[in-house]
Amino acid sequence: MYRLFNWIKNHKLTFILLLIVIYFIYSKFFSTARSRQFSQFSPSQGSVSAPMTGFEARQTSKLGFAAPAMPDIMPPYEAPPTTDVANRMVISESYLSLLVKDVRASLNQIIQTVESMGGYMVTSYLNNPQDAPTATLTVRVPSDQLQSALEQFRGLAVKVVSENLSGQDVTDEYVDNQARLETLEKTKAKFEEIFDKATRIEDILNVQQQIINLQSQIDAVIGQQNYLEKNAQMARLTIYLSTDELALPYAPSETWRPEVIFRQAVRSLIGHLRRLGTALIWLAVYSIVLIPTLLLVRYFMRKVKNGQVL
Repeated sequence: MYRLFNWIKNHKLTFILLLIVIYFIYSKFFSTARSRQFSQFSPSQGSVSAPMTGFEARQTSKLGFAAPAMPDIMPPYEAPPTTDVANRMVISESYLSLLVKDVRASLNQIIQTVESMGGYMVTSYLNNPQDAPTATLTVRVPSDQLQSALEQFRGLAVKVVSENLSGQDVTDEYVDNQARLETLEKTKAKFEEIFDKATRIEDILNVQQQIINLQSQIDAVIGQQNYLEKNAQMARLTIYLSTDELALPYAPSETWRPEVIFRQAVRSLIGHLRRLGTALIWLAVYSIVLIPTLLLVRYFMRKVKNGQVL
C-alpha cells in the first residue's frame, strides 16, 4: 500500500490520466446497462409482429409502447345511451400481467390458443436475458370468446399479478353513422335524378361534382362503420409475461419480501461485477495506446524536471 501511495505521489499526472480513462469507460457501460434495463419490454431483434390494424395503430400512439408499463385505462367520453338498441356494440380491450415458469413456452401456448379460437397475433416481443426473461404479446380474439380466453391464459400462470379489462360502447356512434349514411345516400339519389335531367354542360358538371363529394362522404362513413364492426367483433388483449414478478408492469402487492430483496441485491452485485470486468477489458485493449502515451508523458516530465527542455 505504501508503494502504491508513493507511486501515485511521484506520478500524479499519469494517475490522473488513468483515472480519466477508467471513468469514461465505466460511464459508457454503466449508461448502456441502465438503458438496457429500462428497455426490457421494448421490441428487440428476433421479435415477431403481424400487421397492425387501425385500432392497434391508434392504441400504440395513445399508450406509447416505448414505455412498457401497462397503461392506466381512462374511460372514454360516452354520449347518452340509445335505449332502443337491443344488442350493444362494445369494443373490448384487456390487459393481463402473468408470472409464469417458462416465458417462451407460455408465449407459444397463448398463440396456439388464440389461433384455435379464430383469433390472430398482432405483435409479439420476446426479451430473454439471463436473469429474468420477459415477453409482451398482443392478440385479437373473438369478443364472444374473450372470457374463455382469459380463463385459459390465467391457467398458464403461476400467479396473475394484475388484470385490467375495459370496454368502449360505440353503439350510439354506429347508430348515428347509419342515420348519416342513409341521409347521404338519399341525397345522392336526388342528385343523380337531377343529373339525368340536366341538359346544360355547366349544370352537368356541377351536379357531377356534388355526386362525387357525396360518394366520398359515403365511403368514409362506410369505412368507419366497418372499423367499428370489426373491432367490436375482435377483442384486443395485451399480455405481459415474466419469470420474475418484479419485472412485470405492475408491482406486486407485497412490497417488502426478503427473498426478493436478496435476489435483487445478488443481481445488482453481479451486474456491477460484469461492468467492472468489461471496463477492465476495455482498459486492457486501450493500453496499447495508453501505455505509450503515459511513457511519453513520463519521459517529457523527467526532461522538464532535469532542465533539459526549455
